[in-house]
Amino acid sequence: MAPPGRGRFRDGKPATNRYHCSMHCPFCNDKDTRVVDSRLVGEGNQIRRRRECTRCKERFTTYEKAELSLPRVIKRDGSRVPFDENKLRSGMMRALEKRPVSSERIEDAISAIKHALIASGDREVRAMAVGEHVMQTLRELDQVAFVRFASVYRSFEDVNAFREEIDRLESEPSPEQRRNQIPLLPE
Repeated sequence: MAPPGRGRFRDGKPATNRYHCSMHCPFCNDKDTRVVDSRLVGEGNQIRRRRECTRCKERFTTYEKAELSLPRVIKRDGSRVPFDENKLRSGMMRALEKRPVSSERIEDAISAIKHALIASGDREVRAMAVGEHVMQTLRELDQVAFVRFASVYRSFEDVNAFREEIDRLESEPSPEQRRNQIPLLPE
């Protein structure tokens, strides 16, 4: 029989028999605490737990979140650096400066790029791949910001390079048209 305040695994064995380590009470340092309440917080990627110490009866809150690491970035010169969210954000903000895109949409776009990089499962990713993610995202957010970013990212040398990119944008359906299109084949 499991001690009070402790659960059992599906196989019926008490939780204390394997993989169990208890949270120490921050007040009396006793290692016997129990979870009183658990709730999802934020966007569902974090759990808030209210705990109670069985010895001193004090309550405290802990947060649990999956620790997912972003891949390292391989720069053009072959050096490897940690992914820098601030660099991603500043590049996008520069391209979106004075454009009618809400900060909420920008943060959602940054989260989507980070999620795509994590979901790829790669330990390392080329800087060019990150840049392509950013360009695709900016293309859907704001076409002027896309051209701004592309001009720096692709190192446009002259007006003709700008013109070619704008012609390419004009020949493709707009992001709004793409969202409203009905797919020919089910996904």
